[in-house]
Amino acid sequence: MPRAESSGGAAGDSAAAWRAELVGHRRTVGPSPDGRSGSARELLARRGELRIHGGIGSVGCVDSAGRTRWTHRCAGRPNAAHVSGDRVLVTTDSLEYTPWGLLGPALLLDLADGRLVAELRGRRAAARGGGRFVLGLEGYDVFDTWEYDRDGTLTDSWRSYGHYVVGTGLRVVEADRSIPTDGRVVRLLPGGVVERGPRLSDPQPPEPLVLGDGTILVLDGWALRAVGRGLDSAVLAELAPADKKVDARTVRALRRDGDRIAVVVRERDADEPTRYTVDTWTFGLRRRA
Repeated sequence: MPRAESSGGAAGDSAAAWRAELVGHRRTVGPSPDGRSGSARELLARRGELRIHGGIGSVGCVDSAGRTRWTHRCAGRPNAAHVSGDRVLVTTDSLEYTPWGLLGPALLLDLADGRLVAELRGRRAAARGGGRFVLGLEGYDVFDTWEYDRDGTLTDSWRSYGHYVVGTGLRVVEADRSIPTDGRVVRLLPGGVVERGPRLSDPQPPEPLVLGDGTILVLDGWALRAVGRGLDSAVLAELAPADKKVDARTVRALRRDGDRIAVVVRERDADEPTRYTVDTWTFGLRRRA
């Protein structure tokens, strides 16, 4: 899911204005804590009284009274939905292997009645307002983000892809899955222009968090990094030596824990694939005086 910055904070705020203090660390060992039912319907997005839910074979809109406004049948499993104006863009997973792996179509739907407006292709998306969306894809020499209007017409494109941060502009925490990586945190400007920011060491960073002033928190390998609106960068904490590699099977996440930030790393046992070691670091964030 794309991250949205709030309207608070000054545009000139710098990443160096923040510092992180380690509050605690815990480790658990056992089966994976994550479980996803193949048939359960999930809440994908909300707009006012409307809720967008998805499950295998369909996506639907339900109001606050529990009434189903519409249901749209699809071939795969909806995994995310993004609402902009009178449109909703739904990305899906295919239930069968395709030339793009398990990538399913991206469905641009009318929010009022679920009518299909356009069928697009992309893995990650973000709403830009006014019925506009960005949609991105990586793989097979593709590393691109496309912007579409409410009718599904292409209006701009960029050579960049990753986690989208929408706010006063559009920034991307790039994920190219290449070793060595050429990924950066960038800003996408009109006309296909990519403003390049700090280089990342991680080819596949997890979804970032966004602070109220627009600062992005990125887990770059084992480093917790802050990137300001001006694309300046500062390392707030290091969880392991810089030369320690992140195993491809390791799952990492940044989460809000009240007014604190939790970094969760789940590593699978090499000898017992159902057994995981889960490390959780909790940090308090403070602005420097």
